[in-house]
Amino acid sequence: MPEKTRVLIVDDDVGFAESLSDILDEKGYEVTVVNSGEEALEKVGQTLFGVILMDIRMPVMDGVETYKRVKEIAPQTTVIMMTAFAVGDIIKDVLKEGVYGVVYKPLDIDRVVNMIEISKKDGVLIMVVDDSPNIRESLKNILEHKGYVVNLAKDGEEAIEIARRKPEDIVFIDMKLPALNGLETYLALKKINSEMKAVMMTAYRQETKDLVQEALKNNAYTCIYKPFPPQKAVEIVEEIIRKKGNKG
Repeated sequence: MPEKTRVLIVDDDVGFAESLSDILDEKGYEVTVVNSGEEALEKVGQTLFGVILMDIRMPVMDGVETYKRVKEIAPQTTVIMMTAFAVGDIIKDVLKEGVYGVVYKPLDIDRVVNMIEISKKDGVLIMVVDDSPNIRESLKNILEHKGYVVNLAKDGEEAIEIARRKPEDIVFIDMKLPALNGLETYLALKKINSEMKAVMMTAYRQETKDLVQEALKNNAYTCIYKPFPPQKAVEIVEEIIRKKGNKG
C-alpha cells in the first residue's frame, strides 16, 4: 500500500484548520494541524512533510516569515500559501521566494487536492506569455482550476525575468509580442531552462509562418492557432506530463 502524503496545515483559525484537516483526511492524506508559525517550525523539525498549507496572515510570526524559516529546515518541502485577503505584493514576494502556489479562501478543495497531487510529481510550473490580458487570464483560470501553478507575462522581457527566478516547465508563448517576438523569447527562455517545453501560439498563421517553423526547428513542442478553446491548453499540458512520465 503506498505511503500517505504527510500534510501540515498551519492556520491560526482553529475551526478552519480542523475542517480542512477532516476533509483532507477523508481524501487519504496524513494530516497534522498547528495554529502558529512557531508550532509549524517545531513540527517541521521533527517530521518530514510532503506539503505544507500555510495561512499568510497569522499573529506574531506571519506565513511569509514562517515560510522563510521552514525553507532553512526543509528546503525540499512544497509550501502552498492560503489567504482570504487581497495581498498582491506579498503574494508576488512569496512566489519569488519559491512558494509553490497560492490558494484563496474559501478554498476550492478540488483545486487544492489537484495542486497537492501535482506537486508530488516534482511539480509543474507553467507560464503564459501574451500581450492580450484576456488570453492570459482565460488560460490562467482553466489551468489553475486543474491545480497547476501559473505565472503570467505580458512580454518577452517580463517572461525572462520571471524564468530567471523560477524556471518554468511549460511555457505558452504568443508569436507576436512587443519588443522581443515569440521566437526570440523562446530562445532566451530555452537558455535559462533547456528542459522547458514551449507551446507557440499565434492568430497570424501566414505572417508568423517562418518564425513558427524556426521555433519548431529549435524543439518547440508545438504551435496552436488562435482562436482555440482554453481546454486545448489543458490537453497539451496533460500530454506533455504523460510523455514525461512514460520516459521516466
